[in-house]
Amino acid sequence: MTIVHDELSIEWLGYATVRLEHEDVVAYLDPGRYGVLTGEWEPDTPGIAHPPSRDYRPEDGDIVCVTHVHHYDDDAIDRVADDDATVVVFEGVNRRDTDRDVRRPVELDYDLRRVSQEEDLSVDGVPMWTVPAYNDPDGDHVRPSGDPYHPEGFGCGFLLALGDLTVFWPGDTDVLEGHAELDVDVLLPPIGGSFTMDREQAAGLAADLRPELVVPIHYNTFEALETDSGAFATDVARAGVPVALDESG
Repeated sequence: MTIVHDELSIEWLGYATVRLEHEDVVAYLDPGRYGVLTGEWEPDTPGIAHPPSRDYRPEDGDIVCVTHVHHYDDDAIDRVADDDATVVVFEGVNRRDTDRDVRRPVELDYDLRRVSQEEDLSVDGVPMWTVPAYNDPDGDHVRPSGDPYHPEGFGCGFLLALGDLTVFWPGDTDVLEGHAELDVDVLLPPIGGSFTMDREQAAGLAADLRPELVVPIHYNTFEALETDSGAFATDVARAGVPVALDESG
């Protein structure tokens, strides 16, 4: 299913993969992993609400954004990126930080932009900003050792200005103090918990930001991310914020 809001098309393709289209610009956020773009993904729980996997290779993306190494999938980038695409990758992405066999970002056959966790730039005429994305070391989203799954400096979130709309993908992060100060029209929050904000925390962020639309992502891909998206939608709607679920594909 594709959600259309004020000439912006939004499609959740599974895990953290989102396709955005406005006029003649197509952007992808964190494409791939876990077989969601190869047709190999299968749910841990039958019937779970999540887009079905498919062999997806449109190669139509003008901009591809990668928040951190956990979402870096070079094959998926090739599947979604146009030959002339610009790939915007957080500067901390390093293949030495993963046991997956991936190419280094500099080996990709696209224009590459490396970004810090607080940067503003323009890519193909699209204004973009990055914001920090991390888990609070004193919060719930830490390893048994006490170390955050996503320490500060490990990744970023992205804001993209597409037409008159600013779209915010926070990345793999807790709700952070600065989030509520952002000017956001479309919010794409992770709601799976375990490694990121959970559905209650994400609903609270939506209530604080009061965007024109909320479309949750990054949930139900595997057991640790399973959550009640319907309850999330109810909480957001009760706060007076429009919300849509894109789970059918």
